[in-house]
Amino acid sequence: MSVSRGGNTTLDLQPLLADSDDNREHEEKAGGSVGVTLLNGSGSKELGHREREDSSVFVKKIGSALFYGISSFMITVVNKTVLTSYHFPSFLFLSLGQLTASIVVLGMGKRLKLVSFPPLQRNTFAKIFPLPLIFLGNMMFGLGGTKTLSLPMFAALRRFSILMTMLLELKILGLKPSTAVQVSVYAMIGGALVAASDDLSFNMRGYIYVMITNALTASNGVYVKKKLDTSEIGKYGLMYYNSLFMFLPALALNYATGDLEQAMNFGQWNDSVFVLQFLLSCVMGFILSYSTILCTQFNSALTTTIVGCLKNICVTYLGMFIGGDYVFSWLNCIGINISVLASLLYTYVTFRRKRAPDKQTHLPSTRGENV
Repeated sequence: MSVSRGGNTTLDLQPLLADSDDNREHEEKAGGSVGVTLLNGSGSKELGHREREDSSVFVKKIGSALFYGISSFMITVVNKTVLTSYHFPSFLFLSLGQLTASIVVLGMGKRLKLVSFPPLQRNTFAKIFPLPLIFLGNMMFGLGGTKTLSLPMFAALRRFSILMTMLLELKILGLKPSTAVQVSVYAMIGGALVAASDDLSFNMRGYIYVMITNALTASNGVYVKKKLDTSEIGKYGLMYYNSLFMFLPALALNYATGDLEQAMNFGQWNDSVFVLQFLLSCVMGFILSYSTILCTQFNSALTTTIVGCLKNICVTYLGMFIGGDYVFSWLNCIGINISVLASLLYTYVTFRRKRAPDKQTHLPSTRGENV
C-alpha cells in the first residue's frame, strides 16, 4: 500500500494481505484523495489564521498611531491654554505635575492589578538609562517652547525632530530609510525652513527650547525602541520609573529657580476652569507618555515622530486662533503647507512599506517541519 503525504512525499509499505491489483489501485486513489483534502483543509485554516494575525497587527499599528496623535494634539492645546491664555508662570511646575500624575496613576494601577511591571531593584536605573534624563528634558523644554512660541511656529520647528530621528535610527538601530522616506523628510525640513524664515514673532529662547526638544524627542524615540526590545521592564515600567527617578530632580529644579514659589502664588488657583485644565494637562502628560511608548513599540521611532508632526497640522491651523500670539504671513503659510504635504507623503510611504514585511513574517516556513 502506498500512502501519499503532501503530494511529494510517498511512504511505501509491504501489504499485510495479498490483495488484488485492482484493490491496491483503489486504495491508492482513495488515500491520495483523503490526503489532499486534509492538506487543503489544514492549509486553508492556517492561511486564515495568518490573515487574521496580519490584520490584528495592522490594526494595532494604526490604532496606536491614532491614539498617540490624538493624545499629542490634546495636550498641546491644553498646555498652550494653561501657559499662554491663563499666563501660568512656570512650565517647570507643570512638568512636575505631569510627573506626579504618571507616578500616582501607574502606582494605583499596579496595586489594583490593572498593569504590571517589575519591582524596583538596584540596577533598574542602569537598565533604562539614559531614558529618565531624556524624558525629563523633553518634557520641560517642550513646555518651555509651547509657552514662548506661537503654535504654528512651534509646529513648524518641531519637524526638525524627524530628520534627527532618521539619523539616530541609522546610527543606533542600523535602520536605513528608503529613498521615498528620505525625500519626504527633506521636503518637510525645507518647508519648515521656509516657514521659519518669515517668522514675524521671533523669540530666540523659544527657538532654542524647541531645537533642544527636537534632539531629545529623537533620542527618546530611538532609545525607547531599543529598551523595549532588550529590557524586561516593559512599557509600563519605563513610564513609571522614568517619572519616579526624575521627580526629586524636577522638584529641586523648581525650588532652585523659584518656579515653585511663583506657581504657589499664582492668582488663578480659585478658578475652577483653570484648575480643571491644569489637572487635565497633568493627566494628559501620562496618557501622552503611554501613547508614545505604545506607538513606538508597534511601529518605529520615526513613525511616532511623524505622527506627532501630522498632529501638528491641526495644531498649526487651530494655533492661529489659540493663544493670540501668531502673526500671519504668506511665506510662512506656504512653508507650513509644504511640510504638511510632505508629512502626508511620508505617512503613505511608511505604512505601505511596513505592511509588506509583516506579511512576510507570517509566511509558512519552507523547511517542512510538518512533513
